[in-house]
Amino acid sequence: MKKKTSVWVLLLAVAIVAAGCETGSQTGQSAQNKPKDSASAQVNGSGATVATPEQQTASDGKNSTTPSSTGKPVETGGQASTGANIAKVRMDNITALRLIDGQSGWIGGNGWIARTDAAASGSVGSAWNVQYQGKGTIQQIFALNGEQAWAVVEDSGSLLATSDGGKRWEAVGTVPKQGQAGFLHFVSSKEGFSGNQYTKDGGQSWSSLPVPDHTVGQPYYHDRQNGWAVAQKTEGSIQILHTVNGGQNWTTVMSRTSEGPLNGVTIRSVERGNAWIELVGDTGMNQTSYSLWHTADRGQSWRTVLANSTAGGGPAPGVSQQDNQVPKNEGTAPGMLYAVNSSTALMGGYCAPCDKPNTIGWTHDGGKTWNNGKQGFDGYGNQQIGMANAKEGWAIFSDSEKAPIMYTTSDGGQHWTQSHVFDKPVTPSS
Repeated sequence: MKKKTSVWVLLLAVAIVAAGCETGSQTGQSAQNKPKDSASAQVNGSGATVATPEQQTASDGKNSTTPSSTGKPVETGGQASTGANIAKVRMDNITALRLIDGQSGWIGGNGWIARTDAAASGSVGSAWNVQYQGKGTIQQIFALNGEQAWAVVEDSGSLLATSDGGKRWEAVGTVPKQGQAGFLHFVSSKEGFSGNQYTKDGGQSWSSLPVPDHTVGQPYYHDRQNGWAVAQKTEGSIQILHTVNGGQNWTTVMSRTSEGPLNGVTIRSVERGNAWIELVGDTGMNQTSYSLWHTADRGQSWRTVLANSTAGGGPAPGVSQQDNQVPKNEGTAPGMLYAVNSSTALMGGYCAPCDKPNTIGWTHDGGKTWNNGKQGFDGYGNQQIGMANAKEGWAIFSDSEKAPIMYTTSDGGQHWTQSHVFDKPVTPSS
């Protein structure tokens, strides 16, 4: 009897072990195939696995979303979604653009941020991964490199950030109202600027830096010590000021009289002591007058790069209307200014009455000569220009009725090639 009992115990033990092995095998296979964090793993253009349910838009402009394989709530850039309710993003209006290099970069729109990377086939920007969805329009994106980037949400001033190439975007703070319209840029992972606002903790908190009296538009701090501002103490006068001690003292480095009003200022400084400053004058009859100035020696000398006087807007700020020696940009109003370095800058032109309203001009010699591009581009909406270096760049033009179109250049703006067509805007039913 004891022998029979021993046999039955042995057979029972063997059965239990066999069942355990089979269960373990299935569990191991399931764990191996299960994407990280229960999200649907994808491979982006750079070959890196992205553990978020990203929506992809292909070269044909049609969007496709890969939902969660588990059906459970997953995090898409900080916004909880499920495989069943991930919104299908329409890329019908591009409001922000920032390049990482000639093949990779981010764009933003109404409630979304997307990224593209170099692909084995297809043109640059032919496929996009939607990384973030949320409320508000993305006003601006700044990338320190391919991993660290920030984005400003319009109106709320909410500041989003990523440190893993966009796999996860999180709200880290709020850009102060005083600096909300300023150009956001970071000089390290912690230190950044927006107008006269300064952060040393990656955007979680901000403090104000001094600005001169009677400042027009947003000042620009290149770094913690060096900054630029434009002031108008009296009507008809324009002063450009520079600080080298964090705003404790401001020195007037250029003064000009102006026959017209000064209604706006855009400042870009990509190298210490270097600045590109756009002065915007008056507007009338769909025409806006403006001028562009450049210094490469901390303001000791200035070059008038552009002077666009118009019949509707009057004289270009700081330039006499009789001065016909200064180059003129194409278009009847200024487009986007993008400064690459002390030698290269590009500027869009806009012409509301024209069939192809957008143009792009450039200089590669610090403003000594200006080149007006021969191409015209569709799009009566947002104009976005971004450069990875002095040669490689992208331009995207949006429209209220037509799909936004992306163009690329590899020769500094001389030639632009269409590379991607986004989604056509939905026309409201009457």
